[in-house]
Amino acid sequence: MKATHPSDGVLVDRYGRIARDLRVSLTDKCNLRCTYCMPAEGLPWLAGPQLLTDEEIVRLVGVAVRRLGVTEVRFTGGEPLIRPGLLDIVAAVAALEPRPRISLTTNGIGLDRLAPALHAAGLDRVNVSLDTLDADRFTALTRRPRLDAVLAGLAGAAAAGLTPVKINSVLMRGVNDDEAPALLRFALTHGYELRFIEQMPLDAQHGWDRAAMVTADEILASLRREFDLRTDPVERGSAPAETWLVDGGPARVGVIASVTRPFCGDCDRTRLTADGQVRACLFATEESDLRGALRAGVDDEGLADRWRRAMWGKRAGHGIDDPTFLQPARPMSAIGG
Repeated sequence: MKATHPSDGVLVDRYGRIARDLRVSLTDKCNLRCTYCMPAEGLPWLAGPQLLTDEEIVRLVGVAVRRLGVTEVRFTGGEPLIRPGLLDIVAAVAALEPRPRISLTTNGIGLDRLAPALHAAGLDRVNVSLDTLDADRFTALTRRPRLDAVLAGLAGAAAAGLTPVKINSVLMRGVNDDEAPALLRFALTHGYELRFIEQMPLDAQHGWDRAAMVTADEILASLRREFDLRTDPVERGSAPAETWLVDGGPARVGVIASVTRPFCGDCDRTRLTADGQVRACLFATEESDLRGALRAGVDDEGLADRWRRAMWGKRAGHGIDDPTFLQPARPMSAIGG
């Protein structure tokens, strides 16, 4: 095993994993207040000068694509649709050579209006967060009465060609853990691809409790009471979701079991926060500053070298089951998914 990071080439770590999937947070702000993410009053947001500018984001993504072998870029938040320069950022990234695949994770509010322009700018597809189909539950979970807006966003994305449209759902014990079959029926009816995600220790309140988390096994047991699920014959590769064929296929349902069935050994992701910090892992407790280097005049190869060094130090796993595990200081809204 090499003692120092490679001086050129792709984003490889000490365990031989290569990061080709870049997640870019465009903002830490959000227009919902999901109970498992942040308090009702919101959070202290990053000040304007702390945020990367549109041009800085595009430059860093360009470094990742042209010099570091990144082939997929996903824009996240907070809520990326509220970033004023979103369309210009997408268009500039779509113009890179080689062109990466471009996706976006959103809560869906306003997506019906923006979807055609996003598709025209070069966005390939979207993931939309939706945890319940019940309007009252949605309001209780998100502290905003916006379920209709999310459903309109899903329909608008599909109509605009941002496919496959994927739904991300988090089930919480005693809150919406009875809705797994209903969410899958909804996805099948509309041609969306559903992914359940185990609730992770990334809330701003640091109130996550593993005992209260709905596990992958529980989700699958609930689904199997109404559907026939068979192991997907397609190789999973580095995808975070383990998938099953529903009632013989071709429709599929997935579970991202980051806690109970970690997939760290196949992880191919690197993350850039809205204030220009590289995170080698979603659960990392350390970051590497690219914003400071960029603003100090470091050239693209110098930025690439700093990124390689950051990824070289990636740990073997997230360590949630380790008694010494510490939840990251930053919540999911500040890290970006």
